[in-house]
Amino acid sequence: MKNNASVSKLHLAAGGESLISSSGLSLLAQTASASGLSGALSSGLARWRRPTAVHDPGKVVLDLVLAIAAGGDCLADVSLVRAQPELFGQVASDPTISRLIDALGGDPVVAVAAIRTARASARAKVWGHRSPFADDHTVVVDLDATLIGAHSEKEFASPNYKRGFGFHPMMAFIDHGTGGTGEPLAALLRTGTANANNADDQIRVLDDALAQLPADFRPRVLVRGDGGSGVKAFVNHITGLGLQYSVGMNARQPILDALAAMPRQAWKKALDTNGQRREGALVAELTRWLPETFTGWPEGIRVIARKERPHPGAQLRITHENGWRITIFATNTTGSTLAGLEVRHRSRARCEDQIRNLKDTGATNLPLQAFGKNQIWLELSQLASELIAWTQLLAFHDLPARVWEPKRIRLRLLAVAGRIITTARRRILRLPKQWPWTGLILTGYTRLAAIT
Repeated sequence: MKNNASVSKLHLAAGGESLISSSGLSLLAQTASASGLSGALSSGLARWRRPTAVHDPGKVVLDLVLAIAAGGDCLADVSLVRAQPELFGQVASDPTISRLIDALGGDPVVAVAAIRTARASARAKVWGHRSPFADDHTVVVDLDATLIGAHSEKEFASPNYKRGFGFHPMMAFIDHGTGGTGEPLAALLRTGTANANNADDQIRVLDDALAQLPADFRPRVLVRGDGGSGVKAFVNHITGLGLQYSVGMNARQPILDALAAMPRQAWKKALDTNGQRREGALVAELTRWLPETFTGWPEGIRVIARKERPHPGAQLRITHENGWRITIFATNTTGSTLAGLEVRHRSRARCEDQIRNLKDTGATNLPLQAFGKNQIWLELSQLASELIAWTQLLAFHDLPARVWEPKRIRLRLLAVAGRIITTARRRILRLPKQWPWTGLILTGYTRLAAIT
């Protein structure tokens, strides 16, 4: 076998300052401009700018967000952006960035509110250019809690129910459906001991999430959650807002009584996400068989059960019947088939993908010591994820890249190197012809430039 001569004779040398690494980040910078995010951050964070400061806090935060979007997981990773002044301008030093995060983390309530105002403003502008939903489409907001580990004694980190150690934030996401990636809307950082079914926390996160939506989208919201969301206070709050819900419920005694009283013929065929018969799965509505002990829930609630044959090796609970796995959810939606409602509820599994993608965009671990500063980091992690999603929505709405996950976006689009050339008083970022996705990057940049 012959050796590859081009590899064996390769030599490395530093130099070539006109070469730009990760030049695909210019797509995200262009989205920040097109969405008005750059200006909104500068205005919202102006109060943290010292009179003699050289760097605008909004620009500092945006540079950090770009670093997180590129895969950074600590403040020092902003060096990736700092090394490319031809593309991103002057970037603050590590001490300057650290001092700003200290200042924001010292007053996290006000700082988070300012960042969220900028996020909501940019989202409204992005959705004004291109809505992720059809005019009559239900806007699904998914709520879920997740565990974030900590490998040191960070402030308020504590043991969790899975015998780990860290934090247990409650989060809300918008679901774009099968044709999109979705966006994070709100996150409440909590200690590891926090409960997944805490109604007060869920109400707070839902209200924060709704505040992120443009006003004309809010009446169309469906709130979707797992069994942790099926608590009376939270469901009553959703009803009070005039919204729809689809939330999981635990099989407590009134529901067990209804299951026992329901005739066998009440079970109907379940469907898969393609509308085809799902073998080994049935669905039924329990509402008419609920006993009088089922109290405290809002009017119009419908309780629906689904049973299926579990996959081999799955652990059954004592409430499962004759080898069938039974799950329960509640909704106030009318005018839809039981099978359709069950498919809609089961589609909340996409929320797990969004959590995984958010963790892959800065939220795998919270890198700072103070709780307030980690609140800021979690907010910036959401903004980095949104910036990627907005870029996909505006630049690739009709292309396969619309549904790519962050890892693929980074590998194919953001990681490409380029070279700055100057000709006829113009500065041009030239991308390599042999890069498989150069054409896609150029298409996206042209579309974003047209908006800006």
